[in-house]
Amino acid sequence: MKKIIANFKMNKTPSQIKQYLIDLMARYKDGDKVELGLSIPYPSLPIAKFLIGERKIKLGAQNLSDEEVGKNTGEVSGEMLKDVGVNYVIIGHSERRKKFKEDNKTINNKIKMALKNGLEIILCVGESLSEYNTLKTKDVLTEQLESAFKGLYENELENITVAYEPIWAIGTGKTPSAREIEKASKVIRSVIKEDFSAKASENLQILYGGSINAKNISQFKNLKYSNGFLVGGACLDLAEFLQIINVFI
Repeated sequence: MKKIIANFKMNKTPSQIKQYLIDLMARYKDGDKVELGLSIPYPSLPIAKFLIGERKIKLGAQNLSDEEVGKNTGEVSGEMLKDVGVNYVIIGHSERRKKFKEDNKTINNKIKMALKNGLEIILCVGESLSEYNTLKTKDVLTEQLESAFKGLYENELENITVAYEPIWAIGTGKTPSAREIEKASKVIRSVIKEDFSAKASENLQILYGGSINAKNISQFKNLKYSNGFLVGGACLDLAEFLQIINVFI
């Protein structure tokens, strides 16, 4: 089964999300070949939960606070997300790391807070263009993973999916080759094997994200070491998103 996660980022109003989901429900049928997840903005989560109902579609948030309830104006807690019906949350996206200065310690705290509240996690890791050009991908991925998983127990990895998203590929139209994605996926699995166990490494779910669209998805269809995709801009157009999904159905 391929895991396909849509990241809407800061796009679409609740009214637009409502219509998108109505159209999606009419055109997409649940099956056993794709696990579909939708990561939408906070204001649309309640209506999305209502519309999804009993369908086999997971509801995701794009962020959460690294603290519990309290004096954190503008933040949203894991408890709040769980109560509204969210299944998983994206943590460590490069846009959060760069623009909002989220460091490895913050990301580690957010992972622990999500786990505490029974949320699954999509952890984003990836290197910058300069790091890629200077052959530091392995070092960057190792540091990000080891920092993110510090203090976790092996069984907690069952609730974590790692998304390899090279920063230089996000929203640029550029993508690594299938071989490069496989190489990065093997690095991720090797880190988990070294720090936890071979079993944890084998069981870890890995996604690729970064400029995935209907035109290039076929060249990544048969990736051996990854389990699916984190789709950004291409998910905003329902027709294109369905084309991506249908490659695996």
